[in-house]
Amino acid sequence: MGRIPDSGSRTNPRAYQLRTRYMKASATRWLTRALATVAGIVAGGLTLGVGELVAVAVDPPAAPFLAVGNTFVDLTPEWLKSFAIRTFGENDKQVLLLGMGVVLFVVSAAGGLLELWRRWAGVAVLAALGVVAAAAALNRPGAGATWILPTVAGVLAGAAVLALLVGALRTPAPDADSLEPASGARSDRRRFLLLTAAAAGLAVLTAAGGRRFGQSLQAVLEAREEVRLPRPVAPAPVVPDGVALDVDGVTRFTTPNRDFYRVDTALDVPKVSPDEWRLTIRGMVEREVELDFDDVLGLDLVERMITLTCVSNEVGGELAGNAVWLGYPLARLLERAGPRPEADMLLSTSVDGFTASTPLQAIMDGRDALLAVGMNGEPLPLDHGFPARLVVPGLYGYVSATKWVTELELTRFDRATAYWTDRGWAAEAPIKIASRIDVPGSFGDVTAGSAVVAGVAWAQRRGIAAVEVQVDDGDWRPAELADEASIDTWRQWFFEWDAEPGNHTLRVRATDGDGELQTDEQVPPFPDGSSGWHSVVVRVS
Repeated sequence: MGRIPDSGSRTNPRAYQLRTRYMKASATRWLTRALATVAGIVAGGLTLGVGELVAVAVDPPAAPFLAVGNTFVDLTPEWLKSFAIRTFGENDKQVLLLGMGVVLFVVSAAGGLLELWRRWAGVAVLAALGVVAAAAALNRPGAGATWILPTVAGVLAGAAVLALLVGALRTPAPDADSLEPASGARSDRRRFLLLTAAAAGLAVLTAAGGRRFGQSLQAVLEAREEVRLPRPVAPAPVVPDGVALDVDGVTRFTTPNRDFYRVDTALDVPKVSPDEWRLTIRGMVEREVELDFDDVLGLDLVERMITLTCVSNEVGGELAGNAVWLGYPLARLLERAGPRPEADMLLSTSVDGFTASTPLQAIMDGRDALLAVGMNGEPLPLDHGFPARLVVPGLYGYVSATKWVTELELTRFDRATAYWTDRGWAAEAPIKIASRIDVPGSFGDVTAGSAVVAGVAWAQRRGIAAVEVQVDDGDWRPAELADEASIDTWRQWFFEWDAEPGNHTLRVRATDGDGELQTDEQVPPFPDGSSGWHSVVVRVS
């Protein structure tokens, strides 16, 4: 190609006209491409919105975005799951949703450009995404053939809008001797903008409608507010006055509901109305039992203070919490169904299909295993299992703490597996001894002289008998223990330290009620919980 003459040369009018036409044509091409990406993004949004709305009539979890997200959670390899929890903590699901949104945004924009480049190419991209979403929906627990309908409806709507919008951008070529676009180009662009605005509004309305007409969050929250928990026949034992230390920064003895850790597989918190909730006990039993929420509230409920721990908790991590739980003894509940002697496992199922395998012995051995309906004096929060969940002290949550529970099946470990055991985690998971330094924080500044080191330790079902602290590589020295509420709760401790200027490493270890010393072997959470001594580095000045 020849070089475009300098547009500044007015001595050559033809060259000037060519240069001007070239610049206008280039700007038009870039504007058209930009508008095509907008068309792709709007079409992608409408696909999700229509899918969300149609899922209301089918089943809310069948919505394409949720189906893909939940499937991604299920297929996430262990190393990536652990990285997400370690890096983002309880915000891991929000990060996943944001990442999915970014990917969808980019793919939708690319689909718009492809549709401009070649007719139906962008529609093919939407169809490919639809195949992925449909496969994900059909493979969800409890899915039926109709679960494909939200995706199909969404893709059809998105494809039609994409073809219509990009079609409005295809204008006739300009006349060879004209510096202006062909007649009708401007009107086609105005038509595109009007259609885009309408499609974007429809995308928002369908998405909002899906949320509004489905089982709304507000409706379940209002139902929860109306629940009146009965007075327990056996209130939680009185907690000694000395269980909580008066030390700034140390973990609170009772964890407020808003601060209690949340780790589960639910991408979208299940919204279960107490009027619709049912619990079925079946399997290796003499008789099947079914209860509704009023049936449970009518039982002789008890209160127990229990510390729960997530198996994903790293050494020194914060995925543990202590609360007062209101519920019915799980052993007595199972006795209603008459477990058969050969049963050795309770397979519990959540409303979203999650399963957990609990050793039956851990429920029937006299510990305070509960079907819980209350937490710290109020109905369970939605993200902690409302209307009902399981609480079994002494076991990590992935084998014992099923939220939104709807089914209890008596079975055997050699006949059934559960969500996390299918992914390589241990079938039986007793909680290991753990201790943590809360004060001072890692890389914190400490004033020379008398200083306080404090934290918590736990070993559910055995209790904590001793805690020791080591400064640098010196001798282990005993810490003072706060009073013990029970062997199923954590225990606070503190150590008075004569801090000398310089950088120092503080370590902590605990001994449980059986006399077992916490191991220094550093082990990651997979497959049955982390171990090792927690340490912090501080600067004394």
